[in-house]
Amino acid sequence: MKKDPYVEKLQAKLDEWNAEIEKLQARARQAQADTRIEYEEQVAELKGKRDALKDKLREIRAASDEAWEEMKKGADEAFDRVKEAVERARRKFGSS
Repeated sequence: MKKDPYVEKLQAKLDEWNAEIEKLQARARQAQADTRIEYEEQVAELKGKRDALKDKLREIRAASDEAWEEMKKGADEAFDRVKEAVERARRKFGSS
């Protein structure tokens, strides 16, 4: 895969996951105290993993065409961690 389509794919998923995080934050604000803690913990985990992926994406954007391929593995791993965390949150709290 070429660099630009790869970056666009990651950015699109990040945008989607940002929307998912915002939904969880809204639910957390409306939840009862005991459930709110669970939401807040999940949101914090998602934000941390998302931010790590954003950092990888920023590095890839700045990398030369030759160097970005070497960085792709780390970005793919960060991508997988965010994806798994989002899926866990969807299973735990549902998605609407």
